Amino acid sequence: MKFRRWLPLVLPVLWLAVLASAVQVIYARHKARDLFVRMEKLNAERDSLDMEWGRLQLEQSYWSSHAFVERVANAKLQMNLPQTKDVRIVRP
Repeated sequence: MKFRRWLPLVLPVLWLAVLASAVQVIYARHKARDLFVRMEKLNAERDSLDMEWGRLQLEQSYWSSHAFVERVANAKLQMNLPQTKDVRIVRP
């Protein structure tokens, strides 16, 4: 008999608790989806940066190659190898 007296008070509280937990589940799923999308964007950005890093390493290896340095020295600085007749060997 005591239980029937509390029933009108307990049912709305239980109903509100179920409703609140349902809202929290929906919010948690939304947050998880949002974080997943963010993670995928960060993974795509990481992959893009990895590709760019690889291209930069290739470019750096090209710029530091002997043939490129020789070509720049000839074209921009007018540095040429001396002719063999112009080479003087100095001995002590």
